[in-house]
Amino acid sequence: MGVSGSGKSTVGLGLAKALGWDFRDGDSFHPSANVAKMRSGAPLTDDDRWPWLDAIGTHMAALERTGGHVVIACSALKRVYRDRLRASGARLRFVHLDGTFALIDARMRARRDHFMPASLLESQFATLESPAADENAVTVPIEEDPGAIVAAILARLAP
Repeated sequence: MGVSGSGKSTVGLGLAKALGWDFRDGDSFHPSANVAKMRSGAPLTDDDRWPWLDAIGTHMAALERTGGHVVIACSALKRVYRDRLRASGARLRFVHLDGTFALIDARMRARRDHFMPASLLESQFATLESPAADENAVTVPIEEDPGAIVAAILARLAP
């Protein structure tokens, strides 16, 4: 979890590979209307997000019922969004990819062919509610390269 540009897809893919799990980008669960809205520079509302979060939760729960495991890159910026995902009944753990506005802004401005414009980063940071202690989440800084971030996550998740 984290704001757009924090490395959720890159790190999530690396984490899934290290664990031998499936990987899904949460963006692939957005209805086309949400993608069009973000592409136009308009931030999503909570009403836009509920069906998206429900689709992710449904996917996680269904996969778990068949013995599968998945890493999903999902912004999950507010606690209420994370609670919505928890309501799916799937066992899950959040990893918060944490970085400064300046670092993430620079990354977003450098990437190409992504529907989320850098102009929405301020709204992402304004919406972000870092996980509270009772959420049992792992927070990892994103200044290192993706491999080092994956290693840090694995070390923090190890029993």
